[in-house]
Amino acid sequence: MEARASAKFLRGSAQKARLVVDMIRGKNVNQALAILRYSNKRAALGIEKCVKSAIANANESAEKANVSVDPDDLWLKVAYVDRGPTKNRRRVRPAPQGRAYRERRHFCHVTVLVSSDKPDAAAKTDRKSGEVKPAVSKRARRGGAAAAPRAKRVAPKSETPAAEGKPQKKATKTGSKSKLGSALRRKKKKTDE
Repeated sequence: MEARASAKFLRGSAQKARLVVDMIRGKNVNQALAILRYSNKRAALGIEKCVKSAIANANESAEKANVSVDPDDLWLKVAYVDRGPTKNRRRVRPAPQGRAYRERRHFCHVTVLVSSDKPDAAAKTDRKSGEVKPAVSKRARRGGAAAAPRAKRVAPKSETPAAEGKPQKKATKTGSKSKLGSALRRKKKKTDE
């Protein structure tokens, strides 16, 4: 059993509300409500109301479907925050030397989806379609060479010196690190001769 609730036009920016939503995503509703109740963030109050509304929606839809759902067994499957409008919410703030700073007052929209089945910790849910997707790293999402895992370099084993019992020679670098270093080496070689 799943139920959705959304709170629109909450005061405050979406970025600040996302900090609160990230704390409760994937938790039991009782844990989520406890976190929201004792959080110092201003956005926590509106998000708490949205979670309670989602729980009530789950109870209502369970009664309509004639299914028993325990509100304590619900989990926050999906929770996200979208940016709301800032138009007609622009204010002017006095600044030094007769200037004025423009201030944009933000709104945000919070959406919460509660479910009776426990979400998988390794999987994430797509908020538009609601289907569970496996966890993918940022590197793999970018694609290309960044997504491919690096192959471990293994030195080729030469069997002939080891088979004959001769000691192997250490590999030396033929190239020099800088032109100055190679010039000094040549000068030293000439003085030794």
